Amino acid sequence: MSNRDNAAPIIIKRKKVSGGDGHHGGAWKVAYADFVTAMMAFFMLMWLLNATTEKQRKGIADYFNPTIPINRISGGGEGAFGGDSVFSEDQIAQTGTGASAQRPTEERQARGQGSAEDKRDTDHAEFEKTARAIEQALKGGGGESMVSRQLARHIVTRVTDEGLIVEFYDLPGAPLFEADSATPRPVLRELAGMLARVFALVRNDIALNGHVRAYPKMLVRDPVWQLSSARAQQARELLEGAGFEPSRIERVTGFADRKPSVPRPMDPRNNRLEIVLLRGLR
Repeated sequence: MSNRDNAAPIIIKRKKVSGGDGHHGGAWKVAYADFVTAMMAFFMLMWLLNATTEKQRKGIADYFNPTIPINRISGGGEGAFGGDSVFSEDQIAQTGTGASAQRPTEERQARGQGSAEDKRDTDHAEFEKTARAIEQALKGGGGESMVSRQLARHIVTRVTDEGLIVEFYDLPGAPLFEADSATPRPVLRELAGMLARVFALVRNDIALNGHVRAYPKMLVRDPVWQLSSARAQQARELLEGAGFEPSRIERVTGFADRKPSVPRPMDPRNNRLEIVLLRGLR
């Protein structure tokens, strides 16, 4: 009994191991890679929104839309249709979805039903071609004789959303009208005759816009509205007198001095006529 009381006690010591600086695994790498991929996709999206047009963005969106066909024309593959799509006018009855004409022409073959956007693109391309032809006709007339070159100095052309604008403007020492009146000078009569011949090459309607320079504010009666309208009407009469069809004139407008061509409102360069060849046909 005394031997057991004198025996040394057995002590079990448990050591607590702390692993705070140990290995954590690779889960953080996966999360970081996902974050980098998402940021790359975000910046690519921002670049596409800034670098593409509305039409191009619509095309990209349509590509990722599974409810519409990717392409309306033949894909050139070796599938069930031998390279033709289901929208081909050879594969679907002429009165069905794929038909765009009872007897399609060769260039329209396999094109399928044209959309409104396709028609707008075609109309836009046709008008651009027409505008280039008109501009070439005007420039070509400028090189035929010294008189024509003098006339060409009064002409500026530009294409806008409204149509092709042919602008006649005053030059120093060579105005289009008598001073402060709607009486045309010989140079304007020649310009109107030339333009009537050129516009006879197309069937588009036109619009006439009259613009004048600003007058001093001290005047009792500001003539800008009456003068710009009278000059636009005079241009209409000159065109009709040169053989232009009156039914093709859609409108005649006087803009007074509200839309100056140069920053100085009283500059004679602001005295001008705009003849707009409008987009589209009747």
